[in-house]
Amino acid sequence: MIGMLRKKKEKVVLENETKEKNKKKRKWFRISKLTILVILLDILAIDALIVINNDQFKSFWIPTAMTTMKHKYLAYTLYDEDTVNKVMSENYIEQTTEEINLDEIVIGTASEKTHYSNKYEQELFTRDPGNDVYKTIRIIEPRYKAWLIGIYDPADVELAVSSKLGRAGQSVNTLVKNNGGLVGINGGGFEDLDGWGNGSIPYGAIIKNGEKVWYHPGGDGGLIGFTADHKMYLTTKSAEEAIQDGMMDAVEFGPFLIVNGKTAKIHGDGGWGIAPRSVIAQRKDGVVLFLIIEGRLPGYSTGASMNDVIDVLLRYKAYNAANLDGGASSTMSIEGKLWNRPSAGGEYGGRTVSNAWIVTNKQGKPAQAPDKNNYK
Repeated sequence: MIGMLRKKKEKVVLENETKEKNKKKRKWFRISKLTILVILLDILAIDALIVINNDQFKSFWIPTAMTTMKHKYLAYTLYDEDTVNKVMSENYIEQTTEEINLDEIVIGTASEKTHYSNKYEQELFTRDPGNDVYKTIRIIEPRYKAWLIGIYDPADVELAVSSKLGRAGQSVNTLVKNNGGLVGINGGGFEDLDGWGNGSIPYGAIIKNGEKVWYHPGGDGGLIGFTADHKMYLTTKSAEEAIQDGMMDAVEFGPFLIVNGKTAKIHGDGGWGIAPRSVIAQRKDGVVLFLIIEGRLPGYSTGASMNDVIDVLLRYKAYNAANLDGGASSTMSIEGKLWNRPSAGGEYGGRTVSNAWIVTNKQGKPAQAPDKNNYK
């Protein structure tokens, strides 16, 4: 009996010792996890400081934030005003001062082509089945996705203006439908206080059918449009002077990216950051290019710099080209459908804008709508 009690006592002592050891282990383990967490946070903080102070990151972050309407504060969240000003002064676009030479544009020569200078040009002139008016091209790059439309006859390109000009804008879809169009992209910029502009007050001048139909201070860049003989005309002249030169339709925006085949000089990323883009261009043979780059969509498409835009345009032999309003306004409509993924407003058919460049079919050529399922 005494032996059994002794064994029981020894067992209890052993169990207590085991429990005490386990407590110490658990306490050590808890301390270890906390220590590991602190170390990880320290590493992340150090990495963040390294990234924030990296010149390449600064050149990406600051211009991208500063070219948005609602998120400029993000630049100042990480950097002081002097740093922001310094980075912006190092990232800018130097446009050519050369006057555009419209004599270089010879419309109609595209149909005579039997040799293509590269695979992109061949892609452009390989017609979509049943469509002799325009070609739809999907562009997929590591950082962004884009849509390019090639319009074979520049006479089919015209400017559509909101019927509620001064009161409200309209979606590109609506502008295309209301003006008998097939394709459209957004045009010039507009007053967008706190990011809530509805396209009612366009910035700068608008020329329609050879008349100045609108002017509001704030236009940036120059006049982007087409003459009566369907040549793309880029100028910093006044609307009145441009009309005297033969301008028929135009919006005011910029910058001009290519003039007479010469590209603008991009310092850094141009000061425009990485964002959705809308661009209009013309080749020497008269073919017009509409380019929409999707962006601000994490995991799908980040957006493009101005250098990226110029690279795409040069692939397809753009001779003159200009940047249009980008960001959430970047919208493309094809055959009554919102075609791209805008960074905002997609659920409503795209943001309302002041005007759009559209493609009609004045000669009644075959223009079968593309099937989006055929594109990645």
